[in-house]
Amino acid sequence: MHKDFDSWNNQKKSIHSDGENKFYHSREMWWCSLGVNVGFEQDGTGEENQRPVLILKGFNKNVCLIVPLTTSHKKNIYNISVGVVDKKKAFAIISQIRLIDTKRLANKIGMLDKTQFETIKKAVKDLI
Repeated sequence: MHKDFDSWNNQKKSIHSDGENKFYHSREMWWCSLGVNVGFEQDGTGEENQRPVLILKGFNKNVCLIVPLTTSHKKNIYNISVGVVDKKKAFAIISQIRLIDTKRLANKIGMLDKTQFETIKKAVKDLI
């Protein structure tokens, strides 16, 4: 599969220079510019190279820890249901947690239920 790293690199430069750090909270779900990544790292999709993410923890106004979300259901311990997100059944891919700059956050989608959030946090802790 061909990945368009050059186009993403131009987008990334724009996000870096023109993007604004967003105000966010843990448990929120956002569309996020994850981009085009190496190998099996989770990519964004569409022209904007975005995908929904769940904010696990904020460290400051510039960076936060996120887990990408997917609509693909895989029966393994690394995909945990988060219910319906943006009108589609979604799953957190806890094996793909990562730190991002908040300039990558595009649009807030909503807030995850507290109980489900605690389930995901526990699964992330158990992963390590």
